[in-house]
Amino acid sequence: MEIFHFDRDERRITWHESVGLIATRIAAGEGPVHLTFLKVEPGGTIGTHPAATPQMFLVLTGDGWIAGPGGTRIPITAGQGVCWDEGEDHTSGTEHGFTALAVEGTPLALFAPQAPLG
Repeated sequence: MEIFHFDRDERRITWHESVGLIATRIAAGEGPVHLTFLKVEPGGTIGTHPAATPQMFLVLTGDGWIAGPGGTRIPITAGQGVCWDEGEDHTSGTEHGFTALAVEGTPLALFAPQAPLG
């Protein structure tokens, strides 16, 4: 067993006119899958860019918005996620800040929702 911190604030990202974005790479396997922890500071944005590979974006804390190719902003909050196809333009941002996990690589099939326990 190995316990580790993934909120290490390793790199400030400014690509694609991003503002207030800090990324920490977590892991990659032998196949094409990468995990990155993202922290977007209050008022920050991840600039519009095409997904290099299929990408799943999972909001862990906070809230903000995401937008796809049309640019329409859709609210998103902790516990929600979005999947973007390879090549799909997308962006996100926040007024109050959020953290997210980006899973990039091999296409992932979402499980159908099940009834909650209890």
